[in-house]
Amino acid sequence: LLECELEPVQGSRFQPTGFPSLGPAEFSFTSNEGKSLKSLLVESVQSMANRLEAVCVDEAKSGLVESLKGIPVITVNDEGGKFLTNSAIEAHRMNSPYMLEGDDTTLLDRLKGELNIDDKDGAIDIPKFARFVFRYDTNSVLHGLFLSKSDLAGGRYKLTRAMSSFIEATGVQPAVSGGVKLDHLNPSGGDGGAEKGYGHIPYSRTEYTAESIKAYFNIDLALIRSYHLDECANDLLFTFALWKIQSFLNTGLRLRTACDLKVKVPLVATYPKDFGVPDLARLDSELRSSIEKCKNDGLFDERPLVLKHQRKQSKKK
Repeated sequence: LLECELEPVQGSRFQPTGFPSLGPAEFSFTSNEGKSLKSLLVESVQSMANRLEAVCVDEAKSGLVESLKGIPVITVNDEGGKFLTNSAIEAHRMNSPYMLEGDDTTLLDRLKGELNIDDKDGAIDIPKFARFVFRYDTNSVLHGLFLSKSDLAGGRYKLTRAMSSFIEATGVQPAVSGGVKLDHLNPSGGDGGAEKGYGHIPYSRTEYTAESIKAYFNIDLALIRSYHLDECANDLLFTFALWKIQSFLNTGLRLRTACDLKVKVPLVATYPKDFGVPDLARLDSELRSSIEKCKNDGLFDERPLVLKHQRKQSKKK
């Protein structure tokens, strides 16, 4: 268990995450002293999962960042060899329809063959599945994965998320402001009206201040060990998880236009308390060494899996 105190880069206000039809997620928190504090969810678990993935991706190169060179990732190209997507940016990783539903059945065939999937019934071997995922798409062992296809053991192959995170603020107060979208040509809106964007349009805005903003991270080591992977694979996953966290704290704290944060108190472990969290430079070096060791031990597929997906042509009238 790790945590890190954050603060706005400038000023004291910030904009939290919001939810459709709900708005900001406010709740009450009782401190150890019995004091009730108004609290706020700044960033959700699901959003943080995506942000911890984003630090891994080099969009310009359509692959992983240099520090992760050698870690397997599944790539999908079109019929002409042009990049379409990969398992690091697909919402459902290797469960993506671009990987399991197209004409290229390479991944589906390997899943069925290496996991000995014959039908929907019978026991499934989750450790064996974890080794498969580690071999072809290592990152998904940490992120979690669910194969929903009915012909893959009835959709029972699942890897629980091994690391998760969220950001909360306590002692919060709303900071309400607003403004007006000005129309210098037709302030009254004319025939088009505000629905089409004409005229002066007033709006309100709610931001927050807080006594404390904290990012929380947890890595489920017992879950990772339950997969019975090689020891060097366990070492890689633990180092990888810490690297993701430190990379996010170094480069990923601009959550929204009005929520740009920075580290106020460095990352510390709250359990076990005697664990010293390595900095990003050390983790970068250790991660590269772990990747090389797993590669030399044959835990990765010899060649990264590259699939082809045929784009559907639009019908001409």
